[in-house]
Amino acid sequence: MPNTPAAKKYLRTSTGRRLQNRQQRSTLRGEIKGFRTLLGGGPSREEADKQFGLLVKTLDQAAAKNLIHANAAARAKSRLAALKKKSCS
Repeated sequence: MPNTPAAKKYLRTSTGRRLQNRQQRSTLRGEIKGFRTLLGGGPSREEADKQFGLLVKTLDQAAAKNLIHANAAARAKSRLAALKKKSCS
């Protein structure tokens, strides 16, 4: 347990941040899973491109906020782009 008032405040803020980050990471994983599910159903190329663009934006924003590492975002975008190319051709 924290002893100083500053440490107590840090505990409160870090707890709140941790919960917020967990929620945002969970949402991000859900969006990735939704895109993979969409690709599994054989969507049209336009629909896949539209959803991929939105997902790329979301991944870039998550990397900018340090929610995930920038390299992890790049790796996810690369793998999803390859999957999109494979499923839409």
